[in-house]
Amino acid sequence: MWVLGPIGFATPWLLLALAALPILWLILRAVPPAPIRRRFPGVALLLGLKDEEVETDRTPWWLLLLRMLAVAALIIAFAGPVLNPRVDRGGSGPLLILMDASWASAPDWALRIGRVEQALDEAEADGRTICILPATDLPPADLESGGCDFLSAADWRPRLAGLEPAPFAPDMAALRAALPEENGLETLWLSDGLAHAGRDAVLSELQAAGPVSVFETARSTYALGPVTLTEEGVTLPVLRADPEGPGEVTVAAHGTDPAGIARELDRQTVSFDAGEAMAEAGFDLPPELRARVKRFEITGQRSAGAKRLTDDSLKRREVGLVVVREGGEGLQLLSQLHYLRAALTGKADVIEGALTDLIMANPDVIVLADVAQLSGSESADLLDWVHEGGLLLRFAGPKLAASDVARTDEDPLLPVRLRAGGRTLGGAMSWGEPKRLRPFGEASPFYGLPVPEDVAVSAQVMAQPDPDLASRVIATLEDGTPLVTRKSVGQGQVVLFHVTANAEWSSLPLSGLFVSMLDRLAVTSQSAVLDAEELAGQSLQPIRLMDGFGTLSDAGARAPVAGEDFTRAQASRATPPGIYQTRDSLRALNVIGEGETLSRTSWPADVPILGVEQGQEWPLSQLFLLAALALLGADLIASLWLSGRLFGARVVSMLLMPLLLGMTLMSPQSAQAQQIDDEFALRATSELTLAYVRTGDAALDRVSEAGLAGLSQVLTARTSVEPGPPMGVDLESDPLGFFPILYWPVAAGQQMPSAEAYAKLNAYLRTGGMIVFDTRDADVASFGAATPTGVRLQALAGPLDIPALEPIPEDHVLTRSFYLLRDFPGRHAQGTIWVEASPAMQAAEGMPFRNLNDNVTPVIIGGGDWAAAWAVDDTGFPLLPVGRGLTGERQREMAYRFGVNLVMYVLTGNYKSDQVHVPALLERLGQ
Repeated sequence: MWVLGPIGFATPWLLLALAALPILWLILRAVPPAPIRRRFPGVALLLGLKDEEVETDRTPWWLLLLRMLAVAALIIAFAGPVLNPRVDRGGSGPLLILMDASWASAPDWALRIGRVEQALDEAEADGRTICILPATDLPPADLESGGCDFLSAADWRPRLAGLEPAPFAPDMAALRAALPEENGLETLWLSDGLAHAGRDAVLSELQAAGPVSVFETARSTYALGPVTLTEEGVTLPVLRADPEGPGEVTVAAHGTDPAGIARELDRQTVSFDAGEAMAEAGFDLPPELRARVKRFEITGQRSAGAKRLTDDSLKRREVGLVVVREGGEGLQLLSQLHYLRAALTGKADVIEGALTDLIMANPDVIVLADVAQLSGSESADLLDWVHEGGLLLRFAGPKLAASDVARTDEDPLLPVRLRAGGRTLGGAMSWGEPKRLRPFGEASPFYGLPVPEDVAVSAQVMAQPDPDLASRVIATLEDGTPLVTRKSVGQGQVVLFHVTANAEWSSLPLSGLFVSMLDRLAVTSQSAVLDAEELAGQSLQPIRLMDGFGTLSDAGARAPVAGEDFTRAQASRATPPGIYQTRDSLRALNVIGEGETLSRTSWPADVPILGVEQGQEWPLSQLFLLAALALLGADLIASLWLSGRLFGARVVSMLLMPLLLGMTLMSPQSAQAQQIDDEFALRATSELTLAYVRTGDAALDRVSEAGLAGLSQVLTARTSVEPGPPMGVDLESDPLGFFPILYWPVAAGQQMPSAEAYAKLNAYLRTGGMIVFDTRDADVASFGAATPTGVRLQALAGPLDIPALEPIPEDHVLTRSFYLLRDFPGRHAQGTIWVEASPAMQAAEGMPFRNLNDNVTPVIIGGGDWAAAWAVDDTGFPLLPVGRGLTGERQREMAYRFGVNLVMYVLTGNYKSDQVHVPALLERLGQ
């Protein structure tokens, strides 16, 4: 193709005919020699006669120009002009399509797949082999091609549906090792727009093998950095890769309310100044609300980098101090509670009050400082709280030493039995000197903490010797007497410091060791990430992992990560971002690590950058043919006018023929409209046909078609319903009345239908049709949460005549129209299904279900992504994965059963509510 500005020509050699136009002009303008005048007497007989036809002695210049333009238009039309042609670089060797395929590619992933499809079409036309190489999913490097298979475009197209962005950045060193070694290699690099270390080395190696072009979008990339816990709340940096010009984004905090329902807890708008690549988002959240935050995310940014998972490091533990009356005025600075407040400040959220009030507040830790006697109700309530997982931290003192608590029998709220009185060391009435602490043993939670030389104990309560005493001691003095004891009670534990919490019995509360011991007992929790020493010997099991779009899913049976490796781990294929579990806490691994920034890629000047700004390719041959016909028609009219024969029925018919021919060329579809409508009706009515709404998203429409094809196969195999191939419906032009059910997958960027389309939809719903709206977001959405597809559904469904809806009740006919079902999973197992609200009525006597007549709900709304679970390829095998292993196949089976129930419900109505079927249903239910 020869390209001239925005227009290309498929057969440019025909344009050489334009050079003959000047010659044609000269020929037509040529005038024959003037006649020789001779006198002839017979001419006198012709005088007075009038010619009916008039001919000029020479053609006017404007008529010649008209004819020249008509011929030129014909020549250009046959040359195959194309507006905005796709420029082919003329390569003939193998083509490497290199995709960064990182989390930064996720927001415009559909555009990237579309560009890959375009490259496949161009390569197929040229007979070239292709290799698609995602930089985040490199194949084994021991292949002969260097880790890349060069196949035909037809072999690669089925694999495009399985390509997804990864939740981490590409490893350029590994990519360089996996590059193929081919001669004459051409590369199309689909960049994510971020500057990754080692990209220049990869580019140099590719340029050495052949030409390289880059596809990038102008979209700015945003990400969230590490969360910092402050006294006011939490802060986190918002990063962007393109600092040019001002900008603004919204960061939302998502979590659960007290009922466990996922909600948006708070949102903040963050503004960027020109040239600023980082801004800070601050959330002023109270402790109870902050502890419920599960993630932060940038609204409108569908990528793993735009989401920030939280874990236990964000939660400061809530410690309840039981207030007791101590001493008189002026002694508050010497009280045990004062020392505890000082140790906990900034490291835990402290609440104070009576014991009964603290138990109702349900803190993580309750501290009893020299509290000996508890009432019966207080003991019972406190013991129940410990059983449920609470930590009871007790400190000794004069009251506990003088009481009879735990003298003969073990007290459930004390870890050991105590001796009467106490032990005094270093006083005038004692035999010894104050004792220092013995280094902590390996079995102690305090193991590894250094023991200061100046820490000494001058008094303590003593433990009674018991068989279990040794296993409950976690800290001792140098003479072996217990200093701290602990025992488990249900899911919680009771810990006793055998000294006071102030400096009256020991210097321990005056040292940093006291705070460190509280940390090890999980009394306090700081936002700092656990280091390798603290995680030494532990394994972190992944619980939920994040994909490149920022969606969390079950991790399945994935191998655990060693604690030492986790502290220095970055998001990668071996350690993907997600939630990991240690022995006693949850840890989050996110895409952006500490100190990381984003920067835009800078490509050399000799590398062409391809974007999405290229217009759509439009063939112009018909337009030039129409122009040529119009010019020839004008030439005909002008010729008739010059000759005086412009009027008459024959002339009018001659003039109308080009006009009708031009109208036919302008709208070739109109001549076939009736035939197309007839073909559409025959396909839709020759047999039962399931239909889906075309959304404009080619990938989504393919999944819908494959999903309904898979459901049709299951219906044919298991029921008497034998649907034909599914059909896609254009709401603007196609009739809807042929289909009993429309599957409508909601896309975030789907265009609003016109008023005429909504009129057809409302007529369809009022005459018995059903629309199944699928927002495909059940894995991240729930009641009260807003997702892009959920928001779009509200806009799309607003003009529809939809009745009041309710979550599907347990006795709805959809739960038993063919299979007996309780859940309705698709590719996602969670989510709520909404149907038309049933009238408030009680079930009739002897019937297990309400009498719902024969009405069928006009709409069903859910987010299970059912078409993806039903989808099969051309061979009948599942197209997309569902869950993992046998559990996933069971989920797919339940999705098929829901699809069967759905079709049977549409076709048969609520006949299952008929009392005739009650005995059979009761027998199947085992009642």
